[in-house]
Amino acid sequence: MTILYFIDIVGTMVFAISGALAGRDKKLDFFGIAAVGLITAIGGGTMRDILLGSTPVGWMKDLIYLAMIGSGILISLLFGKVVLKLRRTFFMFDTVGIAVFTVLGLQKALTLGVHPIIAIMMGMVSAVFGGVLRDIVCNEIPLIFRKEIYALTCLCGGILYVILQRAGLDQGWNILVTVLFIASFRIFAVKFKWQLPDIS
Repeated sequence: MTILYFIDIVGTMVFAISGALAGRDKKLDFFGIAAVGLITAIGGGTMRDILLGSTPVGWMKDLIYLAMIGSGILISLLFGKVVLKLRRTFFMFDTVGIAVFTVLGLQKALTLGVHPIIAIMMGMVSAVFGGVLRDIVCNEIPLIFRKEIYALTCLCGGILYVILQRAGLDQGWNILVTVLFIASFRIFAVKFKWQLPDIS
């Protein structure tokens, strides 16, 4: 099992938990919770693979992804009431999810030979599109359309990854450093209320 494959399946479960918890927070029924968990987990990766022409998309070729999504949804159903009381936990699930999916999407795009700038964009799409679908389905304005810094952390993390790769850093260390950078950036942005300027 490669490092990228491992973070992919873990990230898939993390996003499934994030989506399912959002569904629980909106008082959806079982089917609704499962559906939100599913689209949150696969939305970004599916859009990335379609844009890159990599079909069938990743989760259709390996049933372990569906198993991880099912596990995430089950965790949310069994322990959701406890987790929903811990708002920081929900935030951390989402933060870890965008960090690992940014790296995964970026690396997959680079492997397919696209330009690094496009690869950085694919990393962002991979990270945030599932959350966009989650928020739309739950009748919320997606985070990337608000002043709160969200997608910018993915773009900065993607740029860092490419720079470190060009500098010759070992891939494993590059993944670790980039994931920690994105997660830390997001945490500090929320903690210190960093926001993009409002031009309205």
